[in-house]
Amino acid sequence: MLKTLGQAFFSVGLQNPKFTAQEKKGQDYEIRTYHPTKWISTSVSGMDLDAAMNTGFRRLFKYIQGENKGKVKVEMTAPVTGRVVPGDGPACESQFTVSFYIPEEHQDNPPEPTDPDVFLEHRKEFTVYVRTYGGFSNATVKREELLKLVESLKRDGVPYVEKPYYVAGYDSPFKLTNRRNEVWILQKEEEQ
Repeated sequence: MLKTLGQAFFSVGLQNPKFTAQEKKGQDYEIRTYHPTKWISTSVSGMDLDAAMNTGFRRLFKYIQGENKGKVKVEMTAPVTGRVVPGDGPACESQFTVSFYIPEEHQDNPPEPTDPDVFLEHRKEFTVYVRTYGGFSNATVKREELLKLVESLKRDGVPYVEKPYYVAGYDSPFKLTNRRNEVWILQKEEEQ
């Protein structure tokens, strides 16, 4: 019971996906290669990142609370990621994929979702540039941090993928201090 409360209110003891940190090129971002893993995900279309993340979170929270085949409760993990494919213009809908990492004990055989809007995602190994920032985040702050990361990558002349990009949050809304948020940009694979 105390573990569950600690996880819900203070984001303590949550499992994270494994990654390998690479040598930094800049001091204001890091490079991570995430190992192949399974995530539970849902897709949302819309124009508001915060609303899409909230809608997606609620769907996925039902899944981890046992709304799945077998009615299995699944531990909360971090981060909650949002894959963002921006629309083609300012008045166009973007595509968001909100995801929870599936904990280690369920990686080999995750419970099947029962909600048709929720699906299992098999992420292959991928490398991202990561900018970390604190405080309470919202769509405006995420956009500002994303632009700072893009400026840093351009400064350092590193190849990156313009879209999609990811936002990542590690903390419960009840955690008031030492909050951790990130924006991720995919590393462009070298052509062979």
